[in-house]
Amino acid sequence: MSVPSDVIKVLVCEDQALVRAGFVTILSAQPDMEVVGEAVDGRAAIRSAEELKPDVVVMDIRMPLLDGIEATRHLAGPDAADPAKVLVVTTFNVDEYVYEALRAGASGFLLKDAPPPELINAVRTVARGESLLAPAVTRTLIGRFADRLRPAAAPASLERERLQVLAPRELEVLLLISKGLSNAEIAAELFISPETVKTYVSRIFTKLDLRDRVQAVIFAYRAGLVSPERAT
Repeated sequence: MSVPSDVIKVLVCEDQALVRAGFVTILSAQPDMEVVGEAVDGRAAIRSAEELKPDVVVMDIRMPLLDGIEATRHLAGPDAADPAKVLVVTTFNVDEYVYEALRAGASGFLLKDAPPPELINAVRTVARGESLLAPAVTRTLIGRFADRLRPAAAPASLERERLQVLAPRELEVLLLISKGLSNAEIAAELFISPETVKTYVSRIFTKLDLRDRVQAVIFAYRAGLVSPERAT
């Protein structure tokens, strides 16, 4: 039986049976979600995603046969013909993989110990075509990979030159995106409406040729707009 078009189809990719069962139970209980498949390794994740065409792939990083980074790169990377929306669920003890998974095309990151409402919200956010990067993960990412995200030594780096196309308010919004704030949180911070924030975010992505918030975070740090010391 086909899944109604207004229901979010989710593929859960996790090799630990108890964790996978927990995700499936939480997501299946939502009236607007349907878990259409499960995968226990990276290769199975790719096969299932290509066959089932889920709206969101919930992806673990450490899996047998093929890890979640490579599976994400195959499904959502620059060479993917029809990029999937991948939500990576990770733990602090695998921080070293976060940066590479971002580059692989993940649309969002969530910690495995996040409460169920955060997992549910994350799936809905990614399904809408938005990206999600938990502030705690953002701070960890910047602190751990400051050297990789550091702007180029040359004063006229490409990223810094590209920043010049942004209006002052757009620079403010990009700064807040880099701290992991949602549209609603940015609206409250700047005393503007969420709709206005959405417009600014869209303009930023268009002007800088960015796909999502994840790429925006990486760009902001490489451009030197913010530094690891200012991430918290």
